[in-house]
Amino acid sequence: MPGPDHHDDTSADYEQFEKAQLAQDRDAAGIDTADVDDATAQRLVNDLVDADVVTPVPEDQVLVHEPSGNAFDSMIQLAVFHRGWTAARDANVEGE
Repeated sequence: MPGPDHHDDTSADYEQFEKAQLAQDRDAAGIDTADVDDATAQRLVNDLVDADVVTPVPEDQVLVHEPSGNAFDSMIQLAVFHRGWTAARDANVEGE
C-alpha cells in the first residue's frame, strides 16, 4: 500500500498563511521610503534643519542627523534615513 500523498498534506498550510499575514502586517505598518524624490527630500531636510534635528556642516559637505549622530552627504539619503528612523522610534514607543 502506498504512503500518504504529499499533495494532500496541508499540515504546513497554516504556517504559510501565518507568514503571509505577518508580511502584510509589516508592509501595512511600514513607512514607504521609495517615494522620496529630490524636491521631497529638500523640503524634509529644510524642515529638519529649521527644527534643529539636522545640522549642516558646510566645511565637510555633510548633514548631521542629531538624534542619531549619523552624517549624510545626500539629502535623499538623509530623508530616507529619517523616515525609517522615525518609523522605528514610533514602533518602539507603541510596543512598550
